[in-house]
Amino acid sequence: MQSIPIATACTIYHKFFCEIDLDAYDPYLVAMSSLYLAGKVEEQHLRTRDIINVSNRYFHPGSEPLELDSRFWALRDSIVQCELLMLRVLRFQVSFQHPHKYLLHYLISLKNWLNRYSWQRTPVSVTAWALLRDSYHGGLCLRFRAQHIAVAVIHLALQAYGVEVPAEAEAEKPWWQVFSDDLTQPIIDNIVSDLIQIYTMDTEIP
Repeated sequence: MQSIPIATACTIYHKFFCEIDLDAYDPYLVAMSSLYLAGKVEEQHLRTRDIINVSNRYFHPGSEPLELDSRFWALRDSIVQCELLMLRVLRFQVSFQHPHKYLLHYLISLKNWLNRYSWQRTPVSVTAWALLRDSYHGGLCLRFRAQHIAVAVIHLALQAYGVEVPAEAEAEKPWWQVFSDDLTQPIIDNIVSDLIQIYTMDTEIP
């Protein structure tokens, strides 16, 4: 899957469990149904058979694809029924604005601001995209605007490599406010803090 359908699947998953208690439904079934639904929303349709086989390989490494037996069809029906449940719970609001397009435009602008040496010697762009991808491990996509998340991951990537935006000290306003007028430093700090918390959470998972 491409990045946008995956982002949509993650957003659907997190939004569903904001409405429903985590213990009420199997999170792995919800994850599979989220992928199936996201494929439809973003017009990158996935076959339920592929989703089932990939999931089965995840839980049972080295295993063969499932036979088209009663177990397979029961799981397929569960995915479809779960998809319908999720649509009802989310009131059919499953289209989202993601930070990806904003991040792309912001990085292009930033590249033109920085000198070529600073841009080439540090993987700011690659790191920002990686941070954005990892942000979907948590619910940042539900708590913050897409534009703000895009700026925050760039801000963190620049800090990680000690790269400064030229003429920042002399500018009338911070570089990131050029991209989003309503963005503030506390918002950026909150997004970065939540993102770091996601990495902390991932290291604690057994």
